[in-house]
Amino acid sequence: MQKSYRRLSKDHITAYQKYFNRVQINLGKTPSAGLPTDQRVAEFAKGNDPQLAALYYQFGRYLLISSSQPGGQPANLQGIWNNKMNPPWGSKYTININTEMNYWPAEESNLSEMHGPLIEMVKELSETGKETARVMYGAAGWVTHHNTDLWRISGPVDAINYGMWPMGGAWLSRHLFEKYLYNGDREYLKTVYPALKGAAQFYLDFLVEEPVKGWMVVSPSMSPENSPKSHQEISIAAGTTMDNQLVFDLFTNTIRAAEALNTDVVLIDKLKKMRMRLPPMQVGQYGQLQEWIQDLDNPNDKHRHVSHLFGLYPAGQISPYHTPQLFEAAKNSMIQRGDVSTGWSMGWKVNLWARLQDGNHAYKLITNQLTPAGVNQGENSGGGTYPNLFDAHPPFQIDGNFGCTAGITEMLMQSHDEAIHLLPALPDAWKDGSISGLRARGGFEIERLVWKDGHLYEVVIKSTLGGKCRLRVPNQIKGRKLAVAAGNNPNPFFQSLEVKPAIISATAGLRPAEIKDTLLYEVDTKPGKTYKFKISQ
Repeated sequence: MQKSYRRLSKDHITAYQKYFNRVQINLGKTPSAGLPTDQRVAEFAKGNDPQLAALYYQFGRYLLISSSQPGGQPANLQGIWNNKMNPPWGSKYTININTEMNYWPAEESNLSEMHGPLIEMVKELSETGKETARVMYGAAGWVTHHNTDLWRISGPVDAINYGMWPMGGAWLSRHLFEKYLYNGDREYLKTVYPALKGAAQFYLDFLVEEPVKGWMVVSPSMSPENSPKSHQEISIAAGTTMDNQLVFDLFTNTIRAAEALNTDVVLIDKLKKMRMRLPPMQVGQYGQLQEWIQDLDNPNDKHRHVSHLFGLYPAGQISPYHTPQLFEAAKNSMIQRGDVSTGWSMGWKVNLWARLQDGNHAYKLITNQLTPAGVNQGENSGGGTYPNLFDAHPPFQIDGNFGCTAGITEMLMQSHDEAIHLLPALPDAWKDGSISGLRARGGFEIERLVWKDGHLYEVVIKSTLGGKCRLRVPNQIKGRKLAVAAGNNPNPFFQSLEVKPAIISATAGLRPAEIKDTLLYEVDTKPGKTYKFKISQ
């Protein structure tokens, strides 16, 4: 009250730009940039407006800065832009993907501070979830289901065919460890390790033996919000693919966290033994990655959730280099599921096609996303974008914005699968461009990334933690002390995943995976030092 409007405005802009200006993106500019936003959205799919994609990217970062300030609450289904006393879905936190998707851009697009409210919510859920684990399941550790709210409820809510999903703690706990992979801060890791450990302890108690193969599975559960079309609305299942991937992810992250902190040797041994008994991923009769433990997928299923592809993104368990058959099966599942869907679903699919290294298909999903609401046709076709650039999952759901921002980053830079992969899914529409300020796992910062005519031209990388920096690139580059890489990456932040070989149906008809030619380099880095590499001509 003591400040003038001019002073308030100046202070606000200064505080906001501290975060926003960390990342600059240039995908090119055409005369379309001078048109009103609603017209640009209406014409994007058939026009040439790369700057709108860049604007949409930065709009997602703006939304996260505005709706997830340090010390506040996490961004919910509408961020902070709910205008109703009785909002859709209670304006709560749907944690079978939507809340997690809100935070996919946080670390990589240099908004780590905005990740803080979600981290705090997970720590709080690890307390309320202890009672649910004990009373409801007779288990140690903590659990939460598909939805929570300001009071950190952790039991099942809403309809049973999506409420009876005891995996929210597993997925949310991923964020605790992911933040460590970017900052390398062991003191931070100590503060979140009890929650990570507690989530893993729940599944050590809760997993049961599947009677046919003897695998250890989650039951009862479901593949979020979907059901096999041959079984109508019967969704309750055991050992769904997503659950297996989530438990594998949680156990692996807990093991690595305990090893980094030199603690809980007995627990590490238990987790490793139980991880070995989890089901492998399976390829079904249509060449698809199976969604259920039985081969029940329907190739005409266009459901908005693609939960069984969690292992492709965000988890990185499916790799073109280490699991090519699963990589091809995941691609088949994406083709069968289709493109047009609700807004947040299309945002997820941008990331999935980026992980499949198909930049043109990822870009197609961006054009589907940047289409006026109501224009897309097909099952689950409520997606698109409103004239103010809000994501359309009628009436409005913010995670589609955040998902697409993360997807554009994944098209330009990925940091998993033992390397920082530059331009892994560059579309033809963005032949020339640049981005600066991205963050990669292992404490690396991409100070500048430039490409020309579809080729990597220059990259400048700062190392904050030191260690081996391995780069996967589309063309030859040169730089001081840069060497050709071979073998496993010794950097502990880039460990490969020990994924079981897939079980493949005799009728799957899998084709060999089409994998782009890349080159693999590495350089030893020191903390605080910057390294520059350019195209080798």
